[in-house]
Amino acid sequence: MNDVSDMPLVLRDVRRTFRSGDERLDVLRGVDLSLRAGEIVALVAPSGTGKSTLLHLAGLLESPDAGEVIVGGQDAGRLGDLERTAIRRRMIGFVYQAHHLLPEFTARENVVLPQLIAGVSRADARARADALLGSFGLAHRLDHLPGRLSGGEKQRVAIARALANQPGILLADEPTGNLDVKTSEAVFDELLHMVRGQGVAALIATHNEELAARMDRVVTLRDGQLVSL
Repeated sequence: MNDVSDMPLVLRDVRRTFRSGDERLDVLRGVDLSLRAGEIVALVAPSGTGKSTLLHLAGLLESPDAGEVIVGGQDAGRLGDLERTAIRRRMIGFVYQAHHLLPEFTARENVVLPQLIAGVSRADARARADALLGSFGLAHRLDHLPGRLSGGEKQRVAIARALANQPGILLADEPTGNLDVKTSEAVFDELLHMVRGQGVAALIATHNEELAARMDRVVTLRDGQLVSL
């Protein structure tokens, strides 16, 4: 058995089946994946192959039917909801295609809030939010509500929010999918720079093969299993 103590995320023989009446759909049929700190892996797979299910399991939003989801050396996949939530809050950051920013809060406040929930003092949370947003070129937008930000700026705030609690793992589902080509490339450049700079293990789902080629390796789902490209 491989040592997982230095790997933020390991999936071992993960399986997930959905049932509707008498019908059974085996979405994941023994997925194995290991992510090292600082490694960025692209997940390129057609819709309907289990990509979102895999991300949900890796992010402890769902539990597998079988197999292990090891986060920070701990088999967390079968823990209770409260325990999974605590690990997720401490260890995992999420970025989605839609930014999901809270519209009534400023850019700074959107990055401060998850830190306050995690128990960080307001002063420290504000300082980290300002530093993160500044690194994304948003120092002049700290007090702007999402409605006053461009699409690229909103997604930069969403990425900063995902990194606010210094997670060991970043899971992203089409993080630049709603952006135009030029903005997508700029945001993606910043995402890669920040993830590598902070030593985060990242699994990024994308349909953009050019962006995928810039990551450390590329995997896909075939017949419910993960294979390298």
